[in-house]
Amino acid sequence: MKVILMQDVKNLGKKNTLVEVSDGYARNYLIPKGLAKEATPSAINEMKMREKAEKAKKENELANARKLAEKLNGAVITFAAKAGDNGKLFGSITAMDISEKLEKDLNVQIDKRKIVLADAIKSLGVYDIELKLHTGVSAVIKVQVMNKE
Repeated sequence: MKVILMQDVKNLGKKNTLVEVSDGYARNYLIPKGLAKEATPSAINEMKMREKAEKAKKENELANARKLAEKLNGAVITFAAKAGDNGKLFGSITAMDISEKLEKDLNVQIDKRKIVLADAIKSLGVYDIELKLHTGVSAVIKVQVMNKE
């Protein structure tokens, strides 16, 4: 019997795949537990349409990420922070601060987890910061930290 998996099933297959299983396994276990449904022509067509919609959604997200990367590459955001005589900040600038500043200045929402920052910025200067926007798509912005007097 052919069934379409509604969830990932160990040793059988991934969600939204068409698999061949024994009649008893399908009728007594997979279908009653909601793990699969019978592969009728309409169900197969629905599965193909769902796959097509998912593929279009992923392509759209990738295109949007590339546009955003073009917009952000080379952008400069400036922070004014209090610092001591040796250039060390009183406090630090974190990924969260950078995210908020991007939203405020450039009207772009970037999740703080997508900002690649090994440690918080703790001294004056200009830093190149990488933003991971999508799988394989990233942008580099400049963060300038100046002394607030």
